[in-house]
Amino acid sequence: MDYTIYIIVFALVLAVSFLFSMLGLGGGQLYVPIFYWLGMDLKTEAIPLSLLLNFTTQLSAASAYLRRKLVDVSAGVPFIITMLIFPFLGAYFTKFVSVKAIILIFAALLIIVAVQTLIGWKPTRKEFSRRQKFVIGMAAGSTIGLTVGLLGRGGGSLVVPVLLLIGFAPKRAAATSSFIVTFSSLSGFLGHVGIGQMEWKLALVGAGAAVVGSQLGSRLMADKMKGKTLRIIFAVVLILVGVQLIFKELL
Repeated sequence: MDYTIYIIVFALVLAVSFLFSMLGLGGGQLYVPIFYWLGMDLKTEAIPLSLLLNFTTQLSAASAYLRRKLVDVSAGVPFIITMLIFPFLGAYFTKFVSVKAIILIFAALLIIVAVQTLIGWKPTRKEFSRRQKFVIGMAAGSTIGLTVGLLGRGGGSLVVPVLLLIGFAPKRAAATSSFIVTFSSLSGFLGHVGIGQMEWKLALVGAGAAVVGSQLGSRLMADKMKGKTLRIIFAVVLILVGVQLIFKELL
């Protein structure tokens, strides 16, 4: 493999992990299309590598957020339980779904989540009980877990809005999402790696860049970023990626 690709991947992963670690995301929203556009096969190369880098980014960011006590571990448990199981089912069904369908579903979900985040819609209920949060977490985690395995995402772009809906502040939602998605990304990766064709040297280069970028991004978010700014960046990034994917596939 040409060494130029290693330099390109390192630079791109560094930038993506820096930005997305601030949002409680692993970067799968960009990793998948980036690797796809670089010529990798979507199902056997781009998705497994994306999930590995999602895991690396989220693990690194979550460690920083845990030290700053921004993670609500108890609220994350029902998500983690279901999102460790259901990505394997999603990975299994990948072979029955066309590449175009996967990308269009992926893009539509990004835009829907972004719009909901921008308008700030929340249920009229202001407070959820611990039991209600557990039930919501189990239901949401199961659905998101299937999406993780099917689309090669860590699931953070769907976890964050759910946490915001049940009353989390933006910073706490992003930090808790990083903790949750660390587990789902690992599960999704293990579900895909057996059917993938991982280029391990490239994966190590990307993982190194993800650790550096996520450490810088998570510390900036925890210490400097305002909640409203975080929400706007989150929504704008998702809309841009979703629109670009739709135009590329349809046109």
